[in-house]
Amino acid sequence: MRPLTFPHHDAVEAFAAQADEFLAAVASCDDLQLLGASRCHGWALLDVLVHVRIGLQEMALGSTRRADGEPECDAATYWSEHPDNRDDDQVPHILWLRRTSSAYSRPSGALEHLRDAVTGAVGAVRAMPEGVIEFQGRRIRSGDFIGTWVVELAIHQLDLGLDDSPSGLAWARRTLEAVADAELPAGLEDRSAVLAGLGRAPAPTELPPAFPVSL
Repeated sequence: MRPLTFPHHDAVEAFAAQADEFLAAVASCDDLQLLGASRCHGWALLDVLVHVRIGLQEMALGSTRRADGEPECDAATYWSEHPDNRDDDQVPHILWLRRTSSAYSRPSGALEHLRDAVTGAVGAVRAMPEGVIEFQGRRIRSGDFIGTWVVELAIHQLDLGLDDSPSGLAWARRTLEAVADAELPAGLEDRSAVLAGLGRAPAPTELPPAFPVSL
């Protein structure tokens, strides 16, 4: 991996914009659409929504956890492992997420919870001072922490399968290239490059062997 860092102020503004975009994208889907398949294998759009809502709630809480000492990871190396080791076996997490999503009588109920989570997370990030925090057992600079969520939201907005281009795609592309330590083809615009670099869609041109990567 190559180093990657995001300035705190830029990350705050990018996160607020991307969070609002993700919420608007989900809100544009009706209940039947939200029950359809997403680009995440085994996940419906509703599952993506619930996954993001849970993540934003964790993120808002994590934004308050100040840490002493130097950061242990940056905006690229953060993605080197998941705290629950789901990369070893994705099936238990997929089924857990399905069970959680199925608790709603209608997908629109999950949307209301997502709205609350977005409001809380954006407020927490705007109140967050620059510095180092501890999140998921590792120390990370605040700008990099927020930047990972810009990337997460942009990618999951693509996972909804809508015909749009999230504002955080440029940061997602930079993150994929830093994780792979390789460049995506310059001729690919960000949307196609990110989808291909993640293996979410067939690559329209040959990619470096380090791709696809998993975030």
